[in-house]
Amino acid sequence: MRIHLSSVFVDDQDKALRFYTDVLGFVKKHDVPLGEDRWLTVVSPEDPDGTELLLEPSGHPAVPPYRAALAEDGIPAASFAVDDVHAEFDRLRRLGVHFTQEPLEAGPVTTAVLDDTCGNLVQIVHSA
Repeated sequence: MRIHLSSVFVDDQDKALRFYTDVLGFVKKHDVPLGEDRWLTVVSPEDPDGTELLLEPSGHPAVPPYRAALAEDGIPAASFAVDDVHAEFDRLRRLGVHFTQEPLEAGPVTTAVLDDTCGNLVQIVHSA
């Protein structure tokens, strides 16, 4: 068994696609119209057949309180592995990304948390 798909709820799929591809560096895998919304996934360019991230529309009534509670408590909706948190932090900062947590070293793990501009906090992490 392996993880095939995970999702984050987004306010605007077009805006999310731009952020997750142009800023974070993922690539679009699927873009299938489904009425007003789309089945829109991105993948890592390093693993195009790997786990897909669904940019899920946030229209369901349960989503706003769920996301608000996560954001209020500073809990990331997703976590992405990077080779160097400090370098990725610097790169993303230069692109105007807002971080709610600067790089933090906790033993063998370094993390930072960013705002994805679409209603979510996202953690970047590296384990030594």
